[in-house]
Amino acid sequence: MASSSEYQALYRRYRPQRFDELRGQDHVARALKNAVANERIGHAYLFSGPRGTGKTTTARILAKVLNWEATVDGEPCCTCSSCVAVQSGSSFDVIELDAASNRSIEDIREIIATAALGSPGRHKVYILDEVHQLTAPAAAALLKTLEEPPSHVVFVLATTDPEKVPETIRSRTQHLQFHLLPVDDLEKHVKWVASDAGIELDERGLESVLRQGGGSARDTLSALELLAATGGALDESTPVDEFVEALIDHDAGRLLAAVAETVYHGRDPRSIVDDLVRHLRDCFLTQMAPELVQVQQHRAEALADQSRRLGTARIVKIIETLGTALLEMRGAPDQRVILEVALVRLVHRQLDTGLDGLVHAIEIGADA
Repeated sequence: MASSSEYQALYRRYRPQRFDELRGQDHVARALKNAVANERIGHAYLFSGPRGTGKTTTARILAKVLNWEATVDGEPCCTCSSCVAVQSGSSFDVIELDAASNRSIEDIREIIATAALGSPGRHKVYILDEVHQLTAPAAAALLKTLEEPPSHVVFVLATTDPEKVPETIRSRTQHLQFHLLPVDDLEKHVKWVASDAGIELDERGLESVLRQGGGSARDTLSALELLAATGGALDESTPVDEFVEALIDHDAGRLLAAVAETVYHGRDPRSIVDDLVRHLRDCFLTQMAPELVQVQQHRAEALADQSRRLGTARIVKIIETLGTALLEMRGAPDQRVILEVALVRLVHRQLDTGLDGLVHAIEIGADA
């Protein structure tokens, strides 16, 4: 087996270099390729979507296309000096800024000052990541540049929260939305990457990698990289099935043992709650909208079974209780105690001080 060092940065190693290599974003690739082929490139784009779905990667592909003289069907060659420079991050035609750390008006003024200057290539491309984090003065300065951009300049603004981008900026861009990848597409991609990189991947490891990736190509390959580095021993830390089975059986001791085991393996209480809520949401969706559940088929069947045995009303109650526990954990001296009390209340209704607990107490009194 190859050393783990050979698997470092799998996402960078297998990052798409052409539009037709983008997975799950066919609508974006098609729109940009058509714009290039028809010579209708906009002066500003807004790429929005969840993290790890290819926004910055797509911006770099666009930068390669804009600075290569002989595009074929709107695709870059990936071999000329300009393409190689963009891929390596050494191109003078591409300026990347993280707006989370370069968010002041001084940073934007620097862009404005250099935008009008010449560039070795045909276009100068500015890629601003997390643009929604710009300060109000910085956003106002950027808006002025977007209103009257130099003809050779193209802005690509990327964000995970487009609603926080000022409407005045959004209205001056072409907005393309990126989506989380369907589990089937990710499964095929992970299997191909594992095979190509020589990573041993069994069914349990594949399921774990896909679950941790959550539809993000970058997060999924990061999970695969961790699996490779640990020799196939990928510990998800939160055994959600164990927690759910204990909730179904109303077994408080089993729940507390699961908490102890999970915390022992390094998972903090807030992360445990996050994992449980995410899992229970999938259980809920199997009843309300099964098509929205992005898991492998055999996993979907297991979720449906758990959902049936818990019941919709109880799933909602558990999610609400865990949500309250998350709020109570803020500033709590011992978050584990908050979690343990919440879980015990969920299986011992006589400890519930809310409306459900009152109804249960009345029912007991009526039967007495």
